[in-house]
Amino acid sequence: MNPEGRREEAVLLDVRDLRIAFASGRSLLAAVDGISFEVAAGETLALLGESGCGKSATALGLLRLLPAAGRMLGGEVLFAGRDLLRLPEAEMRTVRGGGMAMIFQEPATSLNPVLTVGRQLAEVLERHLGLAGPAVRARSLELLTAVGLADPERRLGEYPFQLSGGMKQRVMIAIALAGNPRLLIADEPTTALDVTIQAQILELLRRLQGERATGMLLITHDLGVVAQMATRVGVMYAGQIVEEAPRAAFFSSPRHPYTQMLFAALPDLARRGGRLETIPGQVPPLSQMPRACRFAARCPHAWELCRQEAPPWRQVAVGHRVRCHLDGGLGAGGRVPGASDASPGAIAAAVAAATPVLVVENLCVHFPIRRGILQRTVGYVRAVDGVSLELVRGRTLALVGESGCGKTTVGKAILQLLPATSGRVQVLGQTLGGQSRRALQPLRQRMQMIFQDPFASLNPRMAVGEIIDEGMRALRVHSPEGSGAAIAAVLQQVGLDAEAAGRYPHEFSGGQRQRIAIARALAVQPDLVICDEPTSALDVSVQAQILNLLASLQADLGLAYLFITHNFAVVDHLAHAVAVMYLGRIVEQGTVDEVLRSPRHPYTRALLSAVPSPHLAAQPEFIRLPGETPSPARPPGGCHFHPRCRQAIAACSARYPETTSVSTTHRVCCHLYG
Repeated sequence: MNPEGRREEAVLLDVRDLRIAFASGRSLLAAVDGISFEVAAGETLALLGESGCGKSATALGLLRLLPAAGRMLGGEVLFAGRDLLRLPEAEMRTVRGGGMAMIFQEPATSLNPVLTVGRQLAEVLERHLGLAGPAVRARSLELLTAVGLADPERRLGEYPFQLSGGMKQRVMIAIALAGNPRLLIADEPTTALDVTIQAQILELLRRLQGERATGMLLITHDLGVVAQMATRVGVMYAGQIVEEAPRAAFFSSPRHPYTQMLFAALPDLARRGGRLETIPGQVPPLSQMPRACRFAARCPHAWELCRQEAPPWRQVAVGHRVRCHLDGGLGAGGRVPGASDASPGAIAAAVAAATPVLVVENLCVHFPIRRGILQRTVGYVRAVDGVSLELVRGRTLALVGESGCGKTTVGKAILQLLPATSGRVQVLGQTLGGQSRRALQPLRQRMQMIFQDPFASLNPRMAVGEIIDEGMRALRVHSPEGSGAAIAAVLQQVGLDAEAAGRYPHEFSGGQRQRIAIARALAVQPDLVICDEPTSALDVSVQAQILNLLASLQADLGLAYLFITHNFAVVDHLAHAVAVMYLGRIVEQGTVDEVLRSPRHPYTRALLSAVPSPHLAAQPEFIRLPGETPSPARPPGGCHFHPRCRQAIAACSARYPETTSVSTTHRVCCHLYG
């Protein structure tokens, strides 16, 4: 066996000097520029890097699935002794699904919405294995059982829209495995999933890989996923691989400045409350790709040679190579200049006000279920079922839980974007419920929301200045300097130039669009900002910029944040208190240290055990939750969590637990502490 666990089985995939470009007018813009790597049976090579580095283009190029503008400029893709780039399309169809298969990033758009799960599985089985009739159904049931789908008989007849996100991803994996491929390409297979579903999918992939000795090319930007899954790691930047190393060497001694800066951008307990390191600038566009070192413009170590010549590969250890002009990279103990040594700081006590900015008491949001010709109400979806929260100025309360637990509904009900069924919401001492639109208008200025997807929430037909000005006009926020000066000031506040006001949302990167969304919220001078997953779709480097910005704005303006997320690393870095939701109710609430370091509720413990850590020595034991999250239309009797809880006792199914105070700030709803 080779160093660091590299298996000595025959190489499944050998990529040599692969070059891919996209046509733009009469020009060809290189997206993948001369990359080479190997994947052996039973091993996982992780391709890591920011968006726009060429990872997905590489995966699509291997299977010859590039869009119409894509062009293969050269190189070799050797699989089972054949160069895939030179196969006729008829032979290539037997390779796709049969020899190599791909798990796409977004199953909702990759599965055919008009075909049942069974029909989509049957297409692969008939094409690659030659099965027919009862054998197809039997094999389909085996595959759905293998990927952990409950009630596979029923799922075969269902359509993708009837499945949850985790179920759709499992179906995608079953379809990918149906042709018995020797190599799996997984393109961000868990990006949009909750931590519990993510942990199950990763566990499933590891198990199936071990059973079948399947090679895997894993494309991700999540260092925690890399730590759990990879055998070797390749770091991509601007169409090139800049570092390749065995997993242990990669995490213990990253050598390329770009790799080290990715690690420095991760939220970390040692820097909680302080500033995260950021990578200045962004990945160069294809039309402006430098001829020399492509990272030089963003690298704090760049010198004259970096701007004149492309760096060669250097071998720094066995199996560990780096593309850098520095002598073997920065060195095992290398440190990027400017890395923060600031100790975690708490927000000044003077910021806290005696009157809370937000008080939520027993908030309920129930949606009626109507059936029949007369649309009679036959039940209710209890999306939010008795939530109580309190938030003071200058503090951040994180609201966490799985998808469908009611987090976003809580945020929208607080802002009166959804009507509350019962309960009370107070902002700055004024009750919001039952007021007319005219009476609510002055209060709407005091509370704003930053949405998860800035591209979907920004009007594509309006310039940035018009988007910001629209909110100011609607809420009659007047600036003595005039709207133009106010817009320029708020853009500067979020780190954008005043000239951005004249450009449109599509002209900005994802991180810049999120800054515009923050500027729109700040323009009306709010006291409360509800942040709904504002960093979930961002790379770690851009995420660090947004988290630093939110922390700076809170310190400067005394803003109160209700931060809705499922990213516990972000919670640990930014929040002061945490509330854990399950099926419409708060099951545990306390300070960050109390909830994340000493969790009491079994559900909280299961969530934390599922979080992948970017540290090899800190992988927790995963607590698997049996079954699926119950429907909020039919919540279980007693404690809602008891059907999935391995610590459940008789009282759990009999009645819902009362709230128990573990400390003055730590509360839990669990019979184990009653």
